[in-house]
Amino acid sequence: MQPLRRLSVAELSAEHLRAGLRAGRWRGALPGVVRLAAELDVSRDTIRAALRILEAEGVLGARGRGRSRTVTAQGAARHRLRIGILQHDPLDVSNITAHLLLRVQRDLGAKDYEVFFMRQSQVELKHDVRRIIRHLGENPADAWIVVAGSRELLEWVATQAVPTLALYGRADGLPLARTGPLKAAVYAAVTRHLLALGHRRIMLIASRGRRKPSPGKSERAFLDELTAHGILTGDYHLPDWEETPAGYSNLLERLFQRTPPTALIIDGAAQFIATMEFLARRRIHVPEQVSLVSTDDDAALAWCHPGVAHIKWDTAPIVRHIVRWVTSVRKGAAERKTVNYPSEFVPGSSIGPVWKG
Repeated sequence: MQPLRRLSVAELSAEHLRAGLRAGRWRGALPGVVRLAAELDVSRDTIRAALRILEAEGVLGARGRGRSRTVTAQGAARHRLRIGILQHDPLDVSNITAHLLLRVQRDLGAKDYEVFFMRQSQVELKHDVRRIIRHLGENPADAWIVVAGSRELLEWVATQAVPTLALYGRADGLPLARTGPLKAAVYAAVTRHLLALGHRRIMLIASRGRRKPSPGKSERAFLDELTAHGILTGDYHLPDWEETPAGYSNLLERLFQRTPPTALIIDGAAQFIATMEFLARRRIHVPEQVSLVSTDDDAALAWCHPGVAHIKWDTAPIVRHIVRWVTSVRKGAAERKTVNYPSEFVPGSSIGPVWKG
């Protein structure tokens, strides 16, 4: 019988690290050599030798001199990665974004990831970043997908160790992964189209995160196009409103009291439908008296015949990109880059020449 081989201190240290990885103690990256040496009460050279053992096994990946090792998919195999989704609005299964997220949940679930939706959305938390942070802290995750996050929220997220992907949202210049449709040029094209039809009183109704603390790229493209055509822009063109059904109703009442718009670009299918209902009650005809454009290609709007003017994009590559990003998180090499996909303007029956009545 072969005599038992006594394990070296480095091998024992490597086994200790393996056990921690199997238990899911470390996710993404291991602590540094100094910290691990102190924890195991061994020398730094011993820890370095143990880490080299795990690297050779493919459990850890090296990132260069002076940088901590990443946990590979093999090293994290016994830990089921937990992915949290923070929605902008309450989940509505008819919404295009909800369809996208449910496909993400299905595809990640098929790869044995645990995907959950936060109980409260950013709108329900009143865009209060402190409340949102507390909400996230009460629901720990290995990675986050934040949908249409405000600039303030994404600035905080960018300082955290947990990998985060911004789906839409104000992530320009931040060290965050970000994906979604490219819309700024299309917003400008929509605005030019309306201007060519004689419209001057054009309003863009956007969520708070798109307006504050300053207009986002798409909103700025809209305002810049108006300015280029000699229109002095202000709050009239990008109005403020409370993101509740009552708040939106109050906005519409206010807009149509004195100087009603001749065209509305509406960011959100729910708000688009609410607008059509409001106009019907007021006997304001579309597009004869007011033109409407939806910035979303929503499944509910597909039932309108003839079709409404809208912006559309293919969600399939966005879903695939999110799944690839989560896979990179699993490997301990989460990407921090922006990958956007094209969108296009589809004119429909809800727009027409400015009303002369």
